[in-house]
Amino acid sequence: MSADPTDLHDDSPEEAAFRAEARAWLEANAPKKGGPDDFANTAMDTLDYVARAKEWQGKLAAAGWACITWPTEYGGRGGTPSQSAIFAEEQARTGASTGTFTVGIGMAGPTIIAHGTDEQKQRWLPPLLRGEEVYCQLFSEPGAGSDLAGLSCRAVRDGDEWIVNGQKVWTSGAVHSDLGILVARTDVEQPKHRGITYFIVDMHQPGMDIRPLRQMTGGAHFNEVFLTDVRIPHENVLGEVNGGWMVAMTTLSNERSAIGGGGTAMGFDRLLDLARQRGVTTDAVMRQGLAEAFTRFEILKFIGMRVRSAARAGKTPGGEANTMKLAYAQHLKKLGDLAMAIEGAGGMLMRDDAPDGGAWQQQFLSAPSIRIAGGSDEVQRNIIGERVLGLPPEPRPDKGVPFRDLLSNNV
Repeated sequence: MSADPTDLHDDSPEEAAFRAEARAWLEANAPKKGGPDDFANTAMDTLDYVARAKEWQGKLAAAGWACITWPTEYGGRGGTPSQSAIFAEEQARTGASTGTFTVGIGMAGPTIIAHGTDEQKQRWLPPLLRGEEVYCQLFSEPGAGSDLAGLSCRAVRDGDEWIVNGQKVWTSGAVHSDLGILVARTDVEQPKHRGITYFIVDMHQPGMDIRPLRQMTGGAHFNEVFLTDVRIPHENVLGEVNGGWMVAMTTLSNERSAIGGGGTAMGFDRLLDLARQRGVTTDAVMRQGLAEAFTRFEILKFIGMRVRSAARAGKTPGGEANTMKLAYAQHLKKLGDLAMAIEGAGGMLMRDDAPDGGAWQQQFLSAPSIRIAGGSDEVQRNIIGERVLGLPPEPRPDKGVPFRDLLSNNV
């Protein structure tokens, strides 16, 4: 993880100094990539991984490197989005990971900062920053597909509490989460984008039935969650009652930026090493595939620079987040396809029997999930077309219709 003179960054002098400081601290404190303590060690079970992630997050918090953009009163550094991106880039060089806190720190935290009361911020932000509480996202539903506004999970007011009934699906990490960010329908008389409320819910309470979903990777990262008479205190409503759609949009915007800008441990250097090990670097078709992969890695890097430049200028990135998320999802699919072609017959093997310990097989099999998470590819294209390029919107016959009258939903 030593300094590489070929590194390409558009850092200002201040950012270059921050990068040097971050790199030096990480070199002294983070596990080495590829070493015995690398978080990517496939022999580590989920509970061990979560425990180590909590320990690492606490270490970051104690040293002032956690949640760099958060205000100092909540334990953050009060830094810039550019500094946060720089630290993420440098941490990606190490064997450490904060993936367990992607939902909490990357999505719930910014949403609480933007929409929470002072009391809510004091309650939820410091424990999250210190790695004491893990969050999951209770958004997707079996009947809503990519149309989040079509959700039918119901929350009914009962004095100072809300009673929630419904089902969520594709909930990452629900089995080891302490809290969940939940959107539920609270008024069926309003059109579907209204009448939705955003809650913070305790995942350990009665009525929470979490069922892991076995994926084709062999893991069970996703879960379906059944909520039966789950009670949520009214003080856990984030934002306004029936105003949860705008709160959820804050979460989704941060989710897309996190997915698109998260990068992958399977970088181009590792792909090139695989091609050399398999002896295909002289094959014309494989060389073309490698050249295209390198180009995609560079394009993603430069889109990330655009996001950082906008943040440095105090601007909120526009369509860059959607473009990056879409490009990243497409890139991962092509990357997995190329890796399997390079491995040839070895691509049919798994784990220790496979080249590179089966890491590329995991990449290949998990790539489709990224094309759905955070809004499917089709949703991203619609947003880019309508909001960025100004193309005519798709017909919306359900616009302005009370949710109760939408026959496709059984409420």
